[in-house]
Amino acid sequence: MAAQPVSRMLRRVLRSSVRSCSSGALVTQPHPGEPSQPAVEVPSGRRRFLREHAAPFSAFLTDSFGRRHSYLRISLTEKCNLRCQYCMPEEGVPLTPKADLLTTEEILTLARLFVKEGVDKIRLTGGEPLIRPDVVDIVAQLHQLEGLRTIGITTNGINLARLLPQLQEAGLSTINISLDTLVPAKFEFIVRRKGFRKVMEGIHKAIELGYSPVKVNCVVMRGLNEDELLDFVALTEGLPLDVRFIEYMPFDGNKWNFKKMVSYKEMLDTLRQQWPELEKLPEEESSTAKAFKIPGFRGRVSFITSMSEHFCGTCNRLRITADGNLKVCLFGNSEVSLRDHLRAGASEEELLRIIGAAVGRKKRQHAELFLMCQGSPPAVPSISFRDSLHVQGLRHRVSFSSQMVTLWKGGWPPQIPLLAQRWLASALPQRHHSSHLDSDANPKCLSPEPRAPATPSGPLPTSDQLTHVDREGQAAMVDVGGKPDTERVAVASAVVLLGPVAYKLVQENQLKKGDALVVAQLAGVQAAKLTSQLIPLCHHVALSHVQVQLELDSTRHAVLVRASCRARGPTGVEMEALTSAAVAALALYDMCKAVSRDIVLAEIKLVSKTGGQRGDFHRT
Repeated sequence: MAAQPVSRMLRRVLRSSVRSCSSGALVTQPHPGEPSQPAVEVPSGRRRFLREHAAPFSAFLTDSFGRRHSYLRISLTEKCNLRCQYCMPEEGVPLTPKADLLTTEEILTLARLFVKEGVDKIRLTGGEPLIRPDVVDIVAQLHQLEGLRTIGITTNGINLARLLPQLQEAGLSTINISLDTLVPAKFEFIVRRKGFRKVMEGIHKAIELGYSPVKVNCVVMRGLNEDELLDFVALTEGLPLDVRFIEYMPFDGNKWNFKKMVSYKEMLDTLRQQWPELEKLPEEESSTAKAFKIPGFRGRVSFITSMSEHFCGTCNRLRITADGNLKVCLFGNSEVSLRDHLRAGASEEELLRIIGAAVGRKKRQHAELFLMCQGSPPAVPSISFRDSLHVQGLRHRVSFSSQMVTLWKGGWPPQIPLLAQRWLASALPQRHHSSHLDSDANPKCLSPEPRAPATPSGPLPTSDQLTHVDREGQAAMVDVGGKPDTERVAVASAVVLLGPVAYKLVQENQLKKGDALVVAQLAGVQAAKLTSQLIPLCHHVALSHVQVQLELDSTRHAVLVRASCRARGPTGVEMEALTSAAVAALALYDMCKAVSRDIVLAEIKLVSKTGGQRGDFHRT
């Protein structure tokens, strides 16, 4: 059964490339029971609040607007075992030297301090926290802290199934799993790694071990995955999931575009058309999510309304980065280095005053959100990563509609709905699918005739006869049954001459339809895999790798397309590479045709091929 085409862009939080660090000014508010410190100016609003609300909760974690910060997020690492196209380039990003990262003891020292002051929930994040070797030990030691009620983790799920039993025994309370898509082919394309099965196993293991609900985070973007809302919600019918739809947010390097945001109310309207009985659940004061449930469903659905209905007024969150900086606002760039003070020998009281100063400076709400509330677009700086563009550096994704994936159906209990059965079944080892088709797949000749003896290896001259006709001159598929399997690689290219107007819109990612370059890349990958269905006499080839790169050429106002295909088998992959390049070019035309019809597709050609009996070819 073909799965519904579903895709999702999960926005992982990127640390700003340029950050403003400060050591933190001291405040006059002393630690309870300690003598007063020398007077330093404190904002009058905060001083008045602290005077009028004498409470047992730490004054150092209470800001000038009365928000009590009882929730701490700690990044364990900057590293990640995926290379998501919206998150980082394929080769990775520069990492902070290990000596500048918090040690395990420093993490626990800061955690103890925050918990002592009233933090009762800690969430471990990254990067990918589960690649840190001592993550289980960190959870176990956090579990020993008196007053800490909840230990959570946010993970991409790759290592979850393997580590979760140990993490649960150590004291892990809650799990958030970032899931990019329910389609294995799309998953591998987005993250540039295999691993869809491992993520599914992780979710299945969490359910098996009794975590309820298991939270699945989904960032929703128009033109990307708003059409998959119903598919995600359907999973909650038989599974204890909390599917959390997150409004697209303007993080640094994430070029803001109002048209890409799908608001909470729009998403809710879509769900109510399918499930009018959808009912709202009570929510805690500091909750970031608006929770709903469909009567009779095991799980629930939530909306994190970061933009349309921000929750700054009840924010109770602080964040410590992997290199030891304290962030009081997820959107803010200002940070205080707790690591530096800790290593300089600062006492607990000194650290508390530094933390209190940072919390005291926290704004009522982030500036961009304030502008949005006033009806003005937020001025978010964007990284100009398109000047010398390869698709690996793109920050945005768009959906594709091909129903490409067949999921194995296993024997599931009847109470689990069919969609959920297909979804979780894909996690099991018996799954019969890989998006980048495996190189050890066995392509079979469509001809019923027996295989001929293998011909001697070595290059053969180019044929002076057409090979796709029979003796009567009729079209016919070539019998490749007698050819040996060899490694085949082909590269093809194309040029799309856009003209200055369309070129500028593509360069700045301002097309109404969405990101033209990502659409073209997806189209090229899909076309390579569908070549045998598009070109009548082509054999089906089990591709082991497809790569489509697009580069902007400002001198010609053009986009250069380069497609590479690889497979092991009895026939070459020239047609796959050419089809990939051509369809990518056509997709660019389709994305830009509303702007200009004076677009030229040119120079579609084979660049090189290797493998096969007729020898290699390299265009000079």
